[in-house]
Amino acid sequence: MIGTGILKGMAVTLRNFAGSYFEKERLTTVQYPEERSPLPENYRNFPFLVYDGNDSQAGLRCVACQICEKECPPQCIYIIKSKDKKPDYVGRPQFYPAVFDIDISVCMSCQICVEVCPFEAIKMDKQFELSQRERFDHLLLGKERLSQSNEYYHKIHPIEAAAVDKNLAEAAAAAEAKKKLAADAAAKAAAAKAASAGDAAGVSPAKPPTGTPAPGSTSAPGQKPPETTNS
Repeated sequence: MIGTGILKGMAVTLRNFAGSYFEKERLTTVQYPEERSPLPENYRNFPFLVYDGNDSQAGLRCVACQICEKECPPQCIYIIKSKDKKPDYVGRPQFYPAVFDIDISVCMSCQICVEVCPFEAIKMDKQFELSQRERFDHLLLGKERLSQSNEYYHKIHPIEAAAVDKNLAEAAAAAEAKKKLAADAAAKAAAAKAASAGDAAGVSPAKPPTGTPAPGSTSAPGQKPPETTNS
């Protein structure tokens, strides 16, 4: 019958329209900003820097390797490396960013900076309400505004953050085990060296026994050597 498909489509539309008054799952809009739809796990907007602990600057995971700055397609990341170093999550001295700026008016949210970061230091945020009256002063974000705690990261990306923490914990445990093995090996080597030095110091050169006759003498030990006569 001609028009059957149209009638079926209109029936679906009518069913959804009528059902939206009784079933909340059928609603496609919300009263924003009073109501907000939950964002999916893999939603991304602009990058932010992750820090551990309570200090947003001392706890930054970023070591200013500048890989993200080099790989950024629109070149919206600007980094200046520090002159001194601070310990990272495994205790190794690392540099940190003295300056870390991202121009979100240029950022294309491609997530390449996240994928190339070897230290799990930069992640994608879900914050999208970033409209400002001024472009240059308010859309250029420094490390103070970019820094977010690891707890915040767990809040917006719980599955991904749990996997990252597991990998970092395994890396830290492996580094600690390697350090312990190196310390044990050094201690054993030092003990072996000390033992060999003690053995060498305890051995004295052999002394000839008392009364040993001089070379060429025929007298027995303890006897007076025979007098020699001249012919």
